[in-house]
Amino acid sequence: MSRRRLVKEWIRIILGLMVFALGVHMTIYANIGLAPWDCLGMGIAKHTPFNYGISMTLIAVTVLVIDLLLKEKIGYGTIIDALLTGNFVQAFNYLNPFAENQNLLLGIGIMLIGFVFMALGMWIYMSAEQCCGPRDALLIGLGKRLSKIPIGIVEVLLWAVVLLAGFLLGGSVGIGTLISTVGAGLVMQMVYSVIKFEPRELKHKDVVEVSRVIFGK
Repeated sequence: MSRRRLVKEWIRIILGLMVFALGVHMTIYANIGLAPWDCLGMGIAKHTPFNYGISMTLIAVTVLVIDLLLKEKIGYGTIIDALLTGNFVQAFNYLNPFAENQNLLLGIGIMLIGFVFMALGMWIYMSAEQCCGPRDALLIGLGKRLSKIPIGIVEVLLWAVVLLAGFLLGGSVGIGTLISTVGAGLVMQMVYSVIKFEPRELKHKDVVEVSRVIFGK
């Protein structure tokens, strides 16, 4: 593994996160309901002194702790994900020239296309094998322990649990929330079946391994 290869992998990660963020933006622009993780964040904000942003940060930290307990590696991909994805989504939201969507059927179509971009973005950046963002690492960690279940179905189960927790805490649930819970995982499974991608088979390099190459130790 050379420094040049690492740079290429970092470029791949950034490009993949841009594609993923575009997909997230499309699910937001669809304007038909919050995704399960956002529903959970709103639910936590209702019962604590924290606002939505801080609640989502606390969720990310908690998920990261769970990832470590599941013995998932933390790599530069995790760091790049944490630093860039939210900003990419915000940039797409800001640059979008279209008026807010008000059509339910169009919104459903936009959301489903968004799921495709999210799945493709995950494939691009995960393939660099420099670890995943906290939520994706949780998906992979659970997927390894449920190895006989397709990874897309594992995501459906994970998002269903997150949605239930958010709903019980009073988070807003709409038709888009329900579509996200089931649709994102099913679309992911279809996309990965077509491109023959199995994220559980990747051999990720953690921060320590990559740092040794960067600093020549």
